[in-house]
Amino acid sequence: MSAPASTLRVAVVGAGYVASHHLAALKRLDFVEVVGLCDTNLEAAHALAQRFGIERVVADLDDLAPARPNAVYILTPPASHAALAIRAMDTFGCGVLVEKPMADTVAECEAMIAKAEEKGLILGVNHSDLLDPVVIKALETVRAGRIGEVVSVDVLRSSEYPAYAGGPLPGQVAQGSYPFRDLGVHGLYTLEAFIGPLRDLDVRFQSSGRDPNLRFDEWQVRAAGEGAIGRLLLSWNARPMESRLVVRGTRGTIEVDRFLQTCRIHRVLPGPKFIGIVINTWLSAVADVVRVPWNVVRFATGLLRPSPGIQKGAADFAHAARDNARPPFTGEDALRIVRLLEAACAEPDRLRREELDARLAVTPAPADALVTGAAGFLGRALVARLRADGQRVRVLVRRPVAAYAADAGIEQVIGDLGDPRIVDHAVAGVPVVYHVGAAMRGGLRDFEAGTTWGTRNVVDACLRHGTGRLVYVSSLSVLDHAGRDPAVPVTETSVFEPTPQRRGAYTQTKLTAEQYVADAIRGRGLPAVILRPGQIFGPGAEKVTPNGTVALAGRWLAIGEAGQTIPLVYVDDVVDALRLAASAPAAVGQVFNIVDGEPVTQQEYLDRVRGKLGDELRLSRVSVGVFSTLAHGVELLGKVLRRDVPLTRYRVASLRPLANFDLSAARDRLGWTPQVGVRRGLDRTFGAG
Repeated sequence: MSAPASTLRVAVVGAGYVASHHLAALKRLDFVEVVGLCDTNLEAAHALAQRFGIERVVADLDDLAPARPNAVYILTPPASHAALAIRAMDTFGCGVLVEKPMADTVAECEAMIAKAEEKGLILGVNHSDLLDPVVIKALETVRAGRIGEVVSVDVLRSSEYPAYAGGPLPGQVAQGSYPFRDLGVHGLYTLEAFIGPLRDLDVRFQSSGRDPNLRFDEWQVRAAGEGAIGRLLLSWNARPMESRLVVRGTRGTIEVDRFLQTCRIHRVLPGPKFIGIVINTWLSAVADVVRVPWNVVRFATGLLRPSPGIQKGAADFAHAARDNARPPFTGEDALRIVRLLEAACAEPDRLRREELDARLAVTPAPADALVTGAAGFLGRALVARLRADGQRVRVLVRRPVAAYAADAGIEQVIGDLGDPRIVDHAVAGVPVVYHVGAAMRGGLRDFEAGTTWGTRNVVDACLRHGTGRLVYVSSLSVLDHAGRDPAVPVTETSVFEPTPQRRGAYTQTKLTAEQYVADAIRGRGLPAVILRPGQIFGPGAEKVTPNGTVALAGRWLAIGEAGQTIPLVYVDDVVDALRLAASAPAAVGQVFNIVDGEPVTQQEYLDRVRGKLGDELRLSRVSVGVFSTLAHGVELLGKVLRRDVPLTRYRVASLRPLANFDLSAARDRLGWTPQVGVRRGLDRTFGAG
């Protein structure tokens, strides 16, 4: 090994969630200089670099060479750990820390260890749960013999993942074993720390079906140790979320809550058993009254740092790299756990791989049209009309729809709009594509996958396969709401929302998607029609809030004046517009606003909803001024907590429904006028008024 350096020059590879914790820890060390940040997602890398004052940002590991790092932190997905770590050791001749798990396979781990030995370099793996202060306290308690001999250890962890954001399938979606590789590794090395080397591993997994992109979301593990039993429970469905460790011994128990950062020790007390149980419980309750609020205060003030184990692991490796010392957890430590993982992950990986391959293995039957978003309100109505017209329909849905399975004229392609391969598979061979699908709820990543990536995938597939016509369903939300002049009619060329990021993920991604379609029409010859429906209503959508109304804590809040009109359109009339857009020669390359010209006030609509739902509808009317004041308070809170907030004054201003539509384009060029109309539509939806 080389002589210790007074300054440790660290390069970080990976700009995801965990990197922020590593960088926070490294920035507190006076002997560390972070000399570079590498990630193929340069946008994310630049954002993180700006936050932590890092000057060098690159997309390829080799481009870090001018920074001359003498330690590299690999914080990328596990499948890339081995290749990156070996390249770093070869290129820079320096020690490497990788996040858990060390790698996906035993062979990769062994190659990493061999390279470190060949070069005489340190190789560390961040088994961060064992560096969490409350877990350290539990281990010290066990090793001091304070609870007697350990009988069993239970690790319980529930979690959630950021939504799949579209593009080539990441490990989270493609690997059946991903949840176990990701969090099960923590559970296994924690069990090992308390009960010794694990054997007779029994791993059970199953799917709840709640998230079609997370194939197996419930995991149970049982293992034998040195005279004790270890159990691990992982769930992506159980709520509220927990991260707990329970150690049972012959003379006491330890209960660790990693989220609340508490460690409760219950020891056998003299006297009757029942009294001892009561005293232990009472003492813990009294202690929690103090320590839980105190931990909240510590967290809010920075005395207790988020993910303390990750941060301690990052700092400890930096000290080891500076001093040429043994890191807290070596490659050999991690290899033992990966041996267990590899064997347990083979079956769920095989099942998921076969499932994904099967979706692409069969060539879809000929069809007259493809409908995306076919499981939604508008999509179902469109599919029903196409079938009534005698057309064979192909649908792209995230999970099977029972009603479609029973119809021989409907073929289901199962997959996510964000996945380029499955979208290409679904589009192939159909003359008309109705792209109705889009994300309607969730975070930004949900909208990016369902709306931005989904539209991009559909457009690219249509161009690749020479599709005759694409009918794209956009939204009026792409237009400027807050800044519009009510006296100026709304047309297809009205001003777009100038600051979509201030409106939220739905508007932001819908605008990006519409512009992608429009650019393809102008620059790539895409034969497409863009429709922007108003608020679609009809039977089955009675509980959807109308424009200018928000749902909050089980109550509808109508914002602004009761007499403001809302841009309604009945679902069957929207389906008429879709069918015309698929066939009208003059419609190609055009944009059409699809709104019923009959004025309906917000209050009139809400009265019809109340007539249908009765006491189930809890409704209040709030003035714009009062709601804006509330939004201002939420904005201030977001600034204090440094978090994005769902309510802002700009979003309140944008709640004002669009009105004063010029509908001549839809009438003259598309040939569309409402056949049902809002009045009959309201009667069909809510009953005769």
